[in-house]
Amino acid sequence: MTFLPQRFLLSCLVLFSCSFLLPVFSRGLIYKPPKVEQLTDHFHPTPVAGNMLTIFGAPNIHMKRNGSYADIILDKTSGSGLVSKEKYFHGFFSAAIRLPVGVTSGVVLAFYMSNSDVYPHNHDEIDFELLGHEKRKEWVLQTNIYGNGSVKLGREEKFYLWFDPTQDFHQYSILWNTHHIVYLVDNIPVREVIHNQASSLVYPSKPMSLYVTIWDGSEWATHGGKYPVNYKYAPFVASLGELEIEGCSLMQTTNSSSIGSCSKNIAHSSFDPLEGDEYIKLTKQQMVGLNWARTKHMFYSYCKDTSRYKVVPPECNA
Repeated sequence: MTFLPQRFLLSCLVLFSCSFLLPVFSRGLIYKPPKVEQLTDHFHPTPVAGNMLTIFGAPNIHMKRNGSYADIILDKTSGSGLVSKEKYFHGFFSAAIRLPVGVTSGVVLAFYMSNSDVYPHNHDEIDFELLGHEKRKEWVLQTNIYGNGSVKLGREEKFYLWFDPTQDFHQYSILWNTHHIVYLVDNIPVREVIHNQASSLVYPSKPMSLYVTIWDGSEWATHGGKYPVNYKYAPFVASLGELEIEGCSLMQTTNSSSIGSCSKNIAHSSFDPLEGDEYIKLTKQQMVGLNWARTKHMFYSYCKDTSRYKVVPPECNA
């Protein structure tokens, strides 16, 4: 009399387990993010059109909502990209971005800071790179940093996202000052690079422009072109808005030299516009968020890539 109920319960358990595992195989485990401070609420959005210039692919850039938002597009004719009108030294840089839907292998959306146009051989860079998935209709988040170096000296870390970045806008933010660099996704820290003796050689130290680009990264992003962009699914349209730029702008003087000016404190010796403990170190809530992101969603770190780095970089042991 008890066999059938037990068998029924076992069947239900199996069905429940299978239904629970479906998202595991299609998107990975979905964890609820912890609550953290909303740093993006500390700053005011600024129009994309008023602060960014076209750097390439002008026909594939469409301003919307009176310039507050923009669509940047990749198709078989070209990718497209925007660059800030000014260069900045330290600050908070953020944008809300919605990624292209569908089959996006080989498509790369980058939100980053760089000065490679001025320092081609020893440039600095702080990157968010969103990579179209090789096989599934998903995206991977990669963070990277260069300091006084080249692309061969990158410090990549990769994450699976805990949301579908194609269905809504999500915030990608960079906090950069003399103390640390923090990468945040929807205000949750996913990576912190602390400025200390171990990291000093790779820590960005020169003013940079802010970029957002979409381009064909087939050869780089998909195992040497194994999963190239399939333009049958083009155009690939990314949207961005809620741009926040709070940094020290680098201005040219009449004698071609450069000076820094801070919007909050021009006389600040470090040219750091972000003052206060909330910008110098992570709070307890933010540390919880950082640990959550790295334990639940990070799947690659250069610090553990012994095939690439025979000697572990010094900052990995700091």
